[in-house]
Amino acid sequence: MKIDGNAIRPGMVIEHQNRLWRAVKIAHTQPGKGGAYLQVELKDIRDGTKLNERFRSSEKVERVRLEQTEYQYLFSDGDMHTFMNAENYEQIALSSEAVGEYAVPYLKDGMNVMIESFEGEPLGVELPQHVTLEVVEADAVVKGQTASSSYKPAVMENGVKVLVPPHIEAGTRIVVDTREGTYVERAKD
Repeated sequence: MKIDGNAIRPGMVIEHQNRLWRAVKIAHTQPGKGGAYLQVELKDIRDGTKLNERFRSSEKVERVRLEQTEYQYLFSDGDMHTFMNAENYEQIALSSEAVGEYAVPYLKDGMNVMIESFEGEPLGVELPQHVTLEVVEADAVVKGQTASSSYKPAVMENGVKVLVPPHIEAGTRIVVDTREGTYVERAKD
């Protein structure tokens, strides 16, 4: 589907220079001389290379729609992670690079994820936005540090460090945003 060059948004996948790119950052620029353009930081879906490109509103860009299929995470074996399609029980294995290095620690047994593919080739994994994890280690609160909203470092069961409010202690279950790797709230379970 063709779209105008100034209609590109972060997260969108486009075909440019015969490759698939995901828009990471965009910035509208209006120089004093000449027409306005959109400065876009693109990341190649397959190999991760980055490219900064300018698109004018008069240019047409091919927007690519990725097929999204729900899979269930089963297990990891070294650098490979196995997922199962819930409808037909077909299993696929993806490398840590395809899953995304930031996403690997958040994978939990039985977790439902969306696998994005293009023309039958799996390209990436989209995790649920929030996951619930247990805090295994949290620093003690420093007395007198309550004047401002202060956060302290904590280590979760998956080994990832997150800044949490002072009232969170080891053994507490918290909700974490998988995209930002940040504390959201105390788990309600």
